[in-house]
Amino acid sequence: MHESIVQFQWLSSEQKKDLHLPRYETSGSAGMDIEAGVEESLVIAPGEIALIPTGLAIALPEGYEMQVRPRSGLAVKSGITIVNSPGTIDSDYRGEVKIALINLGKESFTVHRGDRVAQLVLAKVERAAFSEVDSLSTTPRGSGGFGHTGV
Repeated sequence: MHESIVQFQWLSSEQKKDLHLPRYETSGSAGMDIEAGVEESLVIAPGEIALIPTGLAIALPEGYEMQVRPRSGLAVKSGITIVNSPGTIDSDYRGEVKIALINLGKESFTVHRGDRVAQLVLAKVERAAFSEVDSLSTTPRGSGGFGHTGV
């Protein structure tokens, strides 16, 4: 398995003391869990969106993005997910990594410092170049869109 180096910086000495770097929980994990760096517990009411700080900034290699994805356990058990899923951290961004959570559940949800709130997946990026044409090639599907194959 290929490993890419992602540089990081803790944004304060307090973050470094009690938070962990994003990490893979099992040898087969595609995503690294990332922890909440909230200073005080934060309650997210049903339907509410909250931007969760993590206390760290990263520098990705050029040609990569870091995808921010929901944690399945939080989504299924509590209705907590990523509002812009998957979120993207671009290779030229150097600010604090923040996680945009939304509570789709029926109960308020409390985020505590150090809670694993999302997962990060490193992905290669292919840049697109658009070319205008007079017509597109045909396929059996054609313009069939949303639900065209049934429910």
